Amino acid sequence: MYHDPANEQAPLRFAPDSPALRVLQQIRDEAHRFALTYHRKLRAQRIRESVLDDIEGVGEKRKEQLLAYFGSVDRLRRATEAELAAAPNIGPKFAALIYSVLHPNGN
Repeated sequence: MYHDPANEQAPLRFAPDSPALRVLQQIRDEAHRFALTYHRKLRAQRIRESVLDDIEGVGEKRKEQLLAYFGSVDRLRRATEAELAAAPNIGPKFAALIYSVLHPNGN
């Protein structure tokens, strides 16, 4: 269905096998694909760029493990030092370091 701007009341109806309908569907599908691709790119970039990048000793692998373990940076920020230490490949030393970076005022 397509709405004619000159006549807002009556929608234009295309036959199911109409070439014009197919073109409109392809335009819609391409716009949707473009938007999804852009959103996924932004989401991936947000995951790659995080507060964990500033912590010495926490590389890409540890960062991915932490994010997989906690599910999000927000949940990681809310974690206690003991919860951080329980994450895979972290231990008490890195947990204390990560906690101090995430909570610079000791909160």
